[in-house]
Amino acid sequence: MSSLATELFARAVGFVAAAYTEAGLWVISARGRSMGSLARTEAGWRLSWFAGADPRLVNYAGAVDGDVEALAQALTLRLGAPVRLNPLSS
Repeated sequence: MSSLATELFARAVGFVAAAYTEAGLWVISARGRSMGSLARTEAGWRLSWFAGADPRLVNYAGAVDGDVEALAQALTLRLGAPVRLNPLSS
């Protein structure tokens, strides 16, 4: 599967998971590295960053409201490189 097709599939899965599951977990990756995670719990959405994550991502102060695709786009614009949110299945 091509890189673009893989990215589109991952975003579609993330969007569906965000809309229809009670809890979820996504790994945020860029430039071939895992940078952080996005978690959906009963209490709401939580964005966490791993040690060594790019400061441009760590300093993100925008909305984290469940629109996984919009968050990926906002982070991509901040970093200047593609950012992916890949869902983890339970």
